[in-house]
Amino acid sequence: MTTTISSVQVPEHLEHRITTSDGRTVAVAEWGDPDGLPLIAIHGTPGSRISWWDDPTIYARHGLRRLTVDRPGYGDSTRRQGRSVADFVADIAAVADGLGVDRFAITGGSGGGPHVLAAAALMPDRVIRCLAQVSVAPYGPDGLARERWLAGQTTGNVAEFEAALAGEAEIREICVSERSTIFERLAAGHPNLLGDNYVLAEADREQMRRHWSQMAGQIGEALKDGVDGWVDDDLAFVRPWGVDVADIRVPVRLVYGRADTLVPAAHGDWLAAHIPGAVAEVSDVGHMGSDEDVERHMGWLAGEWE
Repeated sequence: MTTTISSVQVPEHLEHRITTSDGRTVAVAEWGDPDGLPLIAIHGTPGSRISWWDDPTIYARHGLRRLTVDRPGYGDSTRRQGRSVADFVADIAAVADGLGVDRFAITGGSGGGPHVLAAAALMPDRVIRCLAQVSVAPYGPDGLARERWLAGQTTGNVAEFEAALAGEAEIREICVSERSTIFERLAAGHPNLLGDNYVLAEADREQMRRHWSQMAGQIGEALKDGVDGWVDDDLAFVRPWGVDVADIRVPVRLVYGRADTLVPAAHGDWLAAHIPGAVAEVSDVGHMGSDEDVERHMGWLAGEWE
């Protein structure tokens, strides 16, 4: 199907709805080669299954059947209040089972990073390889101490996570306010969809301008019905994940940048030091990476190089 979200034309893709064992709906979009290697892709915070590259033929060219998944509370997926990072792995398994997938590669960025790392740890018999880009690290005794976890984050992010530590009512108030800002900026075609208290590196501001349509489509779908997914993500990130990344035994590639003000490089450094055998790609870019790396990363996920 081809859809239009916030006046953004979304490329042709398939839509699936999977019912979990507890009766929730998980929304999935499918892109690329239907007979290709399955690649499960998990969005950031906030985000949705509606995500694609400038050249949407990239997935088929690399022989990938790309399956993008709405986490609970985003897009068309039913909320699961109180979920942990590890809880989402059951949804990944339900998607794979529902779509006839045995083994798969997996990728996720930013807020999606912890969730794909949890899948790599808990599903070693099904995950072939895992690419985690600008991933958040565990918080507190299981990971980075509070000061180190927050250090280098832009003001908006610090306010979010301070609120999440205070409780659901506090983080919901911030997310509702930021959602209003995002939709005002979507309507105006503003080049920066985030609020003014989210100060980004210039490289990230340029990436946002360059990929505005994709970001508008993804975030517009993510928050169309409210902020439950965003609230539950932020709460999950400041609580125990429910999984130890030291248990990961599948190939992991970590990609992150020293100029990132949303998930500073200390998070990637911690993950690189605690995931056995992880390969770290560290650059001077920010949160949104470099366009030049996209083809290479698709090739790695497809198993074209090690």
